[in-house]
Amino acid sequence: MDESPPPPPDDAPDTQTPPPPRTIHTGSPTDFLKGVVGKKVIVRLNSGVDYRGVLSCLDGYMNIALEQTEEHVEGNVTNRYGDAFIRGNNVLYISAAEEL
Repeated sequence: MDESPPPPPDDAPDTQTPPPPRTIHTGSPTDFLKGVVGKKVIVRLNSGVDYRGVLSCLDGYMNIALEQTEEHVEGNVTNRYGDAFIRGNNVLYISAAEEL
């Protein structure tokens, strides 16, 4: 005989509400990068260091110029820079830090 508890009734409140779905953008990487110029971004380097700031500009080699930049190492702010320039071959990824 099955000893498992009966399922909750349909009118019982949900005890585990799933998180809201993430916004999915189906555009190209170029469209994404054009859309985040002038917005806050997170740039992760191959070394694991994060730079957070406003994306000023970038080029085809992924060389990046950031404004109001903070350097994060293991989640802690280690430095603050007015402007920062990051060479593209060091970039692992760029993500939006704010909703697009």
